[in-house]
Amino acid sequence: MPSALCLPRAGVLRPAAAMKTSCGNLATLAKLYLPARKLLCCALAASLPVGPFLDIAARPARLSAIGDKKPKQDPVLKGLPITELNADEAIHHALNRLAYGPRPGDVERVKQMGLAKWIDQQLAPNSIADKALDARIGNLPTLRLSTSVLITDYPQAKQAAKQPPPPSRADAAAAVIARDAQTGSTDNASDSMQVPARSSNDSGESPDTPSPMKQPSGNVATQGAGQRGALSIDPNAVPRPIADDSKRPARIVEELAMAKMTRAIYSDRQLQQGMDDCWFKHFNVCAGKGEDGYYLTSYERDVIQPHALGKFEDLVTGTAKSPAMLFYLDNFLSADPLAAQRLARRRAMRQQMHRRFPNSTQNPKAGGKKRQGRGLNENYGRELMELHTLGVDGGYSQKDVTEVARAFTGWTIERPRENPQFKFDEGIHDPDPKFVLGKKIHAGGMKDGEQVIELLAKHPSTAKFISTKLARRFVSDNPPPALVARMADTFKKSDGDIRDVLRTMIHSPEFWSRAAYRAKIKTPFEFVVSTVRALGTDADTTMPLVQWVGRIGEPLYQCQPPTGYSDKAEAWVNAGALLNRLNFSLALAGNKVRGSRSDAAALLGPSSSADGSQILDRAVKLFLGGQAGPATIETLQKQLEDPQVMQARLDDPAKPADFGVVTGLVLGAPEFQRR
Repeated sequence: MPSALCLPRAGVLRPAAAMKTSCGNLATLAKLYLPARKLLCCALAASLPVGPFLDIAARPARLSAIGDKKPKQDPVLKGLPITELNADEAIHHALNRLAYGPRPGDVERVKQMGLAKWIDQQLAPNSIADKALDARIGNLPTLRLSTSVLITDYPQAKQAAKQPPPPSRADAAAAVIARDAQTGSTDNASDSMQVPARSSNDSGESPDTPSPMKQPSGNVATQGAGQRGALSIDPNAVPRPIADDSKRPARIVEELAMAKMTRAIYSDRQLQQGMDDCWFKHFNVCAGKGEDGYYLTSYERDVIQPHALGKFEDLVTGTAKSPAMLFYLDNFLSADPLAAQRLARRRAMRQQMHRRFPNSTQNPKAGGKKRQGRGLNENYGRELMELHTLGVDGGYSQKDVTEVARAFTGWTIERPRENPQFKFDEGIHDPDPKFVLGKKIHAGGMKDGEQVIELLAKHPSTAKFISTKLARRFVSDNPPPALVARMADTFKKSDGDIRDVLRTMIHSPEFWSRAAYRAKIKTPFEFVVSTVRALGTDADTTMPLVQWVGRIGEPLYQCQPPTGYSDKAEAWVNAGALLNRLNFSLALAGNKVRGSRSDAAALLGPSSSADGSQILDRAVKLFLGGQAGPATIETLQKQLEDPQVMQARLDDPAKPADFGVVTGLVLGAPEFQRR
């Protein structure tokens, strides 16, 4: 397979046809300048065809020779419409789509219970005991605290403080992070995992503050990730996290990210974790916006997780009333423009009453202070329809956006910096009738917004949009229209029951088709989690893993636009990202990620010979299901024959192959980037 690109120098991509130097010559030249590990990354990355990744969803996988005859269905697959995949392929497919990849022994366990039974358990997560996970996240105290306690116990530093306190472990960690930020590093998630200092303006965000949707589209937080001297970065040079006992606000988001990573790796409720991630991206909130660093813990714990497999309307209602969403999309500032006039009239009436009854206990100065006028904010109304329900082609107009925004006036936050709770303020609500999608909305008060949510959640465009979103995540970047139509039909018949929609998708032939097999590219988060699971790694702390996700391009909870991180391959495939993925797999397999322990030799088995080729064959079978392209095998074999890669001198006697290096190479191969 010809290479789609060469890397003449770090961070510069040119078509292979335009290059005078072949990729092989590139590797030779690189030996003059690069250490062995960096040379290895360069050589393997040069063999990775980036172009085919972008259209992989549109073509069947061609990783092994498949016979023309359809095999007889294995009893393990009973009850599922699987005709194009054998038992091992189907189990790997399920574990890669409905879970974050297999752990050692998972394939055998699924075979014993039957694939259909395993799927039924995943669709009913409360039936699965998860005590081992509870023990792992028990040392993250912020996960159990209310927002008001988080604000009290993790206060912002006083802006007026002139002298810093004596250096502590937390201060030293913060200094490392700040130093990296000053040098231009965009790779480390901890750089951005800070709750911004509060403004001195007590009103919070100004109505004129640019909203998240004014930001450029795409994965803004990841722009430039992996571009700063990708070959010159120490693969384990990530700053230590904020100290465990720190009371800095940044610790709140760190623990949230650590918990997300820990759940994805170790939870037996794998589909639940995947759906939590899916809905958080769908109803995205960025931790970097003001008070949302405090609000996110409750948002994910009390809104996203309980409704991930429930009714879609309940999920929309929960997010609409969450202080995190109200603050993120500025709806807590939205008010009827005429509210100030009504308030002035009531104030005048009170003053008139005071003149008529001078002995009234009313303070004569109470009405003298004018309230700053607030206007209508359309941010939430627009994103509710475009991103949360109908979709951009859902048939709404700008007039509908305005009418929806009017319906949600008065949906605000009570005491946002003390004990933030949803509050409906009748005084700033627009009481007049609204017309949304041709329907009259005039239930009165808070019920106006609730009526809009009900209308949108039951709309046919929402059924199609949400079904497409789910099929894109679990089936392919361009899901079959017939499958989406059946899922949308289930959505409408079940009143938006997410579990039923997923069941329709999973029990479809399209989900188990050869075209869908390994047709998705893993996001950075999915790649890191699946690599840890594949190795059976025991991680004492998951913060270094969180930081690696940020380095590869997906800093957790830091996506600025309301679109959330993309599920499509084109957002994640570039040479810098692939190099960072390879760096990570080599570091993890070689036990060079702080706090993580892997045993590649034990996984490959005592029967494995010291011969590199035999170890490679075993690793390909174990981690790639025995399905690797000829170009991948050829490249890996060449690296195993390279003395620099094996850290040997030319005159040294034969040296046993390094299990960690072989395993890291295989986990960094293009086939493992697919799920």
